[in-house]
Amino acid sequence: MRVRIFSFTVWAAMLVGATSGRAQDSTSAAQVSSLATQQDLGSESASLVAASPSDPSLARPSRRLEDSAGNLIASPHASSLPAAPVPQSLRMSEPYKPITGKGRLWWIATATMGYPSLVGGVFSAAIGTALDHPREDGTHWGGLAERYGIRLTGVATSNVMEAGLGAIWGEDPRYFRREHASFGGHLHNVVKQTFEARRRDEDFAPAYARFMAITGSNFLSNTWRADSEADSAHAMLRVAEGFAAKCLRNSWEEFWPLLSSHLHGAK
Repeated sequence: MRVRIFSFTVWAAMLVGATSGRAQDSTSAAQVSSLATQQDLGSESASLVAASPSDPSLARPSRRLEDSAGNLIASPHASSLPAAPVPQSLRMSEPYKPITGKGRLWWIATATMGYPSLVGGVFSAAIGTALDHPREDGTHWGGLAERYGIRLTGVATSNVMEAGLGAIWGEDPRYFRREHASFGGHLHNVVKQTFEARRRDEDFAPAYARFMAITGSNFLSNTWRADSEADSAHAMLRVAEGFAAKCLRNSWEEFWPLLSSHLHGAK
C-alpha cells in the first residue's frame, strides 16, 4: 500500500513540476522580451548621442547617474527587474484581488513543490533518519527517500484540501507580507497569518479550511504510514508540526525580502 502511495506521489510531483515549469517558462519569456525592449531603447539613445556629439540639447540623459562623489545612484530608466530572488508573496499595501481558481491551482503547486517545501522535506527526512523514526524505514538511503515521500504525500493532501475547502467560503490561502513595520509588526503578521486567512471582503478571519486540512490530512495519512506512528497521538503531533511549518514558511516570505534587500544594498 505504501509503495502505491509513494508511486502516486512521485507521479503527482512530476505533473505539478511540469505545470510550474510551463508557468515559469512564460514568465522567463516575458522578462527576456522586457530586457530586449530596454536594450533597443538603449541603442536608440546611444545613436542619438553619437549623431549629435556637439549639440547637448539632442542627447538623451545617460542611464548611469552619479552623485557629487562619483558613486552610482539609481536611474529612472533602470530596469525594474528585482536584483535578487524573493518569494512570490503579495504585499499588504497592494489593492486586494480575490484569488481565482487558477490562482488556487498555482498556490497548490508552489506550496507543495516550492523551494521552502522541498528543502524543509530534506531536513525533516534527514532528522527522522538520524533518529530512526519511524523504525520501520531504517537508517539507510532508502529510509530517507521513504520518509521524504511520505511527508510529501501529507503536504500535497493538506494543500489540496485547504485550497479546495477554502474556495467554498472564499478563504484565500496566500500570504500577504507587510513592507514598512517594526520587527514586532512583522512577527505579528507572521503569527497572525498562521491561524488566519484573508476573505473576499479583504478582512482576515480564522483559517477554518487550513485547520481542517492540516488536521484531516494528518489523520488520513495514518492509513499509509508505518504502524509505529499510525495512531491518534502521532497524528496530533504532526498537526502541531504542520502549523509550525506554516509559521516558518510565513517567516520566510515575510523576512527574506527584507534581508535580501539589505544584503544587496551592502554590496
